[in-house]
Amino acid sequence: MQTVKMVITGPFNAGKTEFIRSVSEIEVVSTERKITDTSSRIKKETTVAMDFGRITVDNDLVLYLFGTPGQKRFDFMWEILSEGMLGFIVLVDSTRPETFREARQILDVFRTYADTPYVVAANKQDLADAWPVEDLRIALKIHPGVKVLPCVATDKESVKKVLLELLYSILETVPE
Repeated sequence: MQTVKMVITGPFNAGKTEFIRSVSEIEVVSTERKITDTSSRIKKETTVAMDFGRITVDNDLVLYLFGTPGQKRFDFMWEILSEGMLGFIVLVDSTRPETFREARQILDVFRTYADTPYVVAANKQDLADAWPVEDLRIALKIHPGVKVLPCVATDKESVKKVLLELLYSILETVPE
C-alpha cells in the first residue's frame, strides 16, 4: 500500500479544518482550541497544532491529510508538518481579499520547504462575494502553470476534486 502525505495550509479561517472534515473517513484528529478574543466575529476556535484526516482511494493508495494552523503565532508547526509531504494545497478564503497577501506569503514559505507539486484552492466559491478564480490567480500572482481551483470546503465532492487535481500533479512527478 502506498501512502501520500498532503498538507492543507492557508490563512486563519480559510476553511482548512472544514476541508479535511468533509472528506476524512476517520474522525479528524484536531487540535482546535477556543479563541479567548470574544470580539472575533469570524470563528470561535482555531487550530493550534494540526488537523489530521485520512482517505482510502483504493486498495493500493491512502491519502494522509495534514492541516496546518493558520495563525502566525503557530507557524513553527508548518515546517514540522511539511516533512515528508508529497504535495500541498494553499486554501484561500476567496471572500476575504485582506488575506490574499498572507496566502501568497504562506505559499512562498511552503515552496521553500520542499520542491513538491501544489495547487491553490479558492474556497467559499458558493458565496455571492467570492472572487472569481481567475481574479484570485491575478491577485495572488500565481504562475499560469499552477492550478487555481474553485472549492467549497463543506462540500465533499468539491474537496475531492481539489485533492484529485493535486494527486494527479503528484503522480506526474513520480518516476516510472
